[in-house]
Amino acid sequence: MRRRIGAALAVGLAVSLVAGCAPGPIEDDSPQEVQSMDPADFAGKTLTYMYFTDGPDEQATRDLVAQFEQQYDVTVDLEILPYADMVTSTLNRLSGGNAPDVARLTSLTDFRDDLLELDPYLGDDYADQFLPGPLEAVRSDDGALLAVPSDLTMNGPFVNLDLFERAGVPVPEKWTWDEMIAAATKVKEATGTPYAFAMDKSGHRLSTVLSEYGTYLLGPDGNALDVDTAVEALQPLVDMMADDDMPADFWLGSGSRYAGANEIFLSGDAPVYLSGNWQVAQFAKNAGFSWAVAPNPCAEQCGGFPGGKFMAAFRESENPALAAEFLRFMNDTEHQETFVATAGALSTRKDLSETGVTYADPVTQTAMDTFRADLLITPEAGFASNANPAFAAAATDLVEAVSLVVSGQTDLRSALTTLDGQIDDLVAELDR
Repeated sequence: MRRRIGAALAVGLAVSLVAGCAPGPIEDDSPQEVQSMDPADFAGKTLTYMYFTDGPDEQATRDLVAQFEQQYDVTVDLEILPYADMVTSTLNRLSGGNAPDVARLTSLTDFRDDLLELDPYLGDDYADQFLPGPLEAVRSDDGALLAVPSDLTMNGPFVNLDLFERAGVPVPEKWTWDEMIAAATKVKEATGTPYAFAMDKSGHRLSTVLSEYGTYLLGPDGNALDVDTAVEALQPLVDMMADDDMPADFWLGSGSRYAGANEIFLSGDAPVYLSGNWQVAQFAKNAGFSWAVAPNPCAEQCGGFPGGKFMAAFRESENPALAAEFLRFMNDTEHQETFVATAGALSTRKDLSETGVTYADPVTQTAMDTFRADLLITPEAGFASNANPAFAAAATDLVEAVSLVVSGQTDLRSALTTLDGQIDDLVAELDR
């Protein structure tokens, strides 16, 4: 059994013992056909859904939950927790023998041994409805489906169109990293903004840059970092912070913790901001200037870096069939489209990725269409890297490595060489 890392270490033994007593999946090697459920089978039962919200998705979730309750004559206990508490609270419930039926997750790493295998309930062909990239994160070592990818995120640059227009700098339909930095610097100089470029303090966002230069923290076989390529990819960011074209104080201000640079962009202090599609709703509401999402810059390759959310059921659920049916309901074509259109997310379904999703207003539609176009050219290796159980810890180590460079404690190559060894250690820890 793989050992958990991060928050799970504190309660890993207790959780493993509980999971060891839990009933296993239906043991049947024959193909499982999708079950046609009669709502009467579930009448009167209660389902617990542990959930965190990004904001606009909450009402869509409440509306869909109400539809499910009415259709199946059941009660869904929607427990909304702060995102920062989600992992710890879920692990505590598992260790206390009080498992939720379903949870919304950003990673399966801490829970893989506790998740319900869905194939016996949803059918062996159910996963074929979803894009192959998001499925990278939800398979067990034996190939079983452990969760449903419920929505996708995609990293990409936002641009302040008013500043670009005032500077007389066009926003191209396609650009390289060098061209993007040069354009942002020209806008800064022409308009007097404090910075040319901002990005979230995030190993996930840094992985966007690595991906576009052709390297990754992790791959299916473990450590995938090419130090030489990583130096080439990240040196421009370090140089921009040294030249005050990118806010170094912001990067160093929160230790190893994530920090979003959205306020820097909203205040008009940087013409280009690397973040992701979850910012679209607040920018559409709060930005006092014209803005747009630009295509990700290309280097060795194009596209962005993916993330997303998952819905998973737990082996200790008192109603596993109901839990699985809830996952199916929430992620069929109609209901997933309702959710992602409201949340400003991207669909994980093949059909919706082909047809596109209709969003609330023209600005949001244009922004999300740009993210979707980048999604379609994002290398599969990005999904594999993000899906690796060691990614979260490796991404934190990457942020710390860059911080050491920005603070002048080491050079970039030395920091990344150390990171390379740290990733090896993380992979070895998971394999024990």
